[in-house]
Amino acid sequence: MKSGFVNIFGKPNAGKSTLLNALMGEKMAIVSHKVQTTRHRIKAILTEKDYQIIFSDTPGIIEPRYKLHEKMMDAVKGSLEDADVALLITDVRENSDESHAIFSSLRLKAPAIVILNKSDTVNDEQLKTTARFFEQQPYCKEVVSLSALKKKGIDELLQRILLYLPEGHPFYEGDDLSDMPTKFFVGEMIREKIFFLYGEEIPYHATVLIQAFQEKISLTKISAEIIVQRETQKGIILGEGGSMIKKLGTEARKDIETFLGRKVFLELFVKVRPKWRDNEMQLKEYGY
Repeated sequence: MKSGFVNIFGKPNAGKSTLLNALMGEKMAIVSHKVQTTRHRIKAILTEKDYQIIFSDTPGIIEPRYKLHEKMMDAVKGSLEDADVALLITDVRENSDESHAIFSSLRLKAPAIVILNKSDTVNDEQLKTTARFFEQQPYCKEVVSLSALKKKGIDELLQRILLYLPEGHPFYEGDDLSDMPTKFFVGEMIREKIFFLYGEEIPYHATVLIQAFQEKISLTKISAEIIVQRETQKGIILGEGGSMIKKLGTEARKDIETFLGRKVFLELFVKVRPKWRDNEMQLKEYGY
C-alpha cells in the first residue's frame, strides 16, 4: 500500500485547481480565468485498493499585499512542510524563468515533478525546449506534459506520482473525497459565481460566509452572507432592483444542488465590512 501527500504549487492561473479536479475526476476546487481564485489549501482524497493520495491545491504564489494574502501564503508554507511529492505546474506558453524562480524559492525537500500544462497549445519544438530547461534544474525529478483542462496525460501523471509515493497505511478511512466540511464547498461555489458574474475588482474584495445550513426532509436550506468592503460594492453585487444577486443566487443554487444531490433553498445577503482583508479577527471568522 502506498500513501502520502501530493501538493500542487505554481504561479496564479497556471492551472492548479483544474489539475486537481482532473486528477480527482470530480470538481473539488473552483476555477476561473481570473488570478488568485484559490484562497485556501484544498485537500482531496483519492483512495484506490493499493494507494491513497491526498492531493492539495494551494493558492498561487504571490508577494503578499495585505493580511488575506499572508494567510494564503501560510497555506502554501504548510503544504511545503508535509509534501511527500510536489507537483510544480507551469503554463508552457509563459516565461519559464518566472516559474523557475518560484520553484527554486520553495526549497523543496520532497521529490518534484514539473508539469508543463496546456501542452496542446504549443508546437513540439517549444515543448521539448521547455522540458529540457526544467529537466536541468536541481529540484526536478522529471517533467510531464499534459492538458489539465482536456484531461490529457492525467493517467500518465498518476503513474509517475506513484513511483515517488512512500509506502504506508491510508491516512483516511472510508470513501470521503475531502476532509473539508460541506459548508466550505458550498461557500466556494457561491464565490466562484462572483468571479464569473462581476468585474475585475469585486471578486477580490468579496468573500462568502455560510450562516445557516439546515437539512430538511425535502430540501437543504442555506443562508449565506457575501462580505464586501464598500457600500458601492454592495450596490454592484445587488444590481439594479436586485437583478444581479438574483442571478448569482440562481447560478450558485444549480451548482450546489448538483453537488449535494438534492433541492436547495438559497438565501443571499450582502454585508459591508470595511478593510476585512486586513482584519485578523474578521479573517478568522471567514475561515482564513
